[in-house]
Amino acid sequence: MEHLVEHMRTSYHSVHEPTCRICKKHCRSFESLREHLIGPLPKEECKRIFSNQGCKFCLVILNNPDELRLHQEICQLPSGVLAQLANLSIFDNLTIDNVQIRGPQVAALACKMVGGGGGSDGSLDPCARVCLIDEYESMIFHTYVKPPTPATNYRYQTTGIRAEYLSEALLLSQAQRKIQDVLYNREPMRKLRPTDGKASILVGHTLDRDLSLLQINFPATMMR
Repeated sequence: MEHLVEHMRTSYHSVHEPTCRICKKHCRSFESLREHLIGPLPKEECKRIFSNQGCKFCLVILNNPDELRLHQEICQLPSGVLAQLANLSIFDNLTIDNVQIRGPQVAALACKMVGGGGGSDGSLDPCARVCLIDEYESMIFHTYVKPPTPATNYRYQTTGIRAEYLSEALLLSQAQRKIQDVLYNREPMRKLRPTDGKASILVGHTLDRDLSLLQINFPATMMR
């Protein structure tokens, strides 16, 4: 019990962390949650329930197999692709690109950085993973990004990034163009405005740093 109390005092779990809906365990990333449920060494009780009632794409737990079947029909990817994503390595190397079919009014941006990707002292933290979602929490774009120099610390527990995920990742310039397509929505930079325009309002934490890493210019009046 003392160990549990000490863990709770020092862990500083965030409400934003993925949580197993069966045992309520906090995980540092969705990849960690996926391994907890269906990885090489899952928790057996969670694995048993998840195998019958869990969506292997979004990791939600449904009340019964019938609800799961209906859920999978409207989940992020069609059911035919969903079956292929049950393999962890397939999902983790996936680039999700819905840029062509969405023009969101609001987009949320998040980046994950790896360590030691350059600099005279190895202290630079280049972006190695980027994700955009719309105001309905639907995925617009997700990809891994190849750092300009080799990373020395992938910070897997918080980033979900492994070395093999970056071997075929997009270049920064390619990811940059995709994100600009979403944010600008065919409007020139000089015409971007928060009202009566086509461009998206951008929300997120540490947006200044994320946009700097992505080398994207975006007006402060359009950020929240």
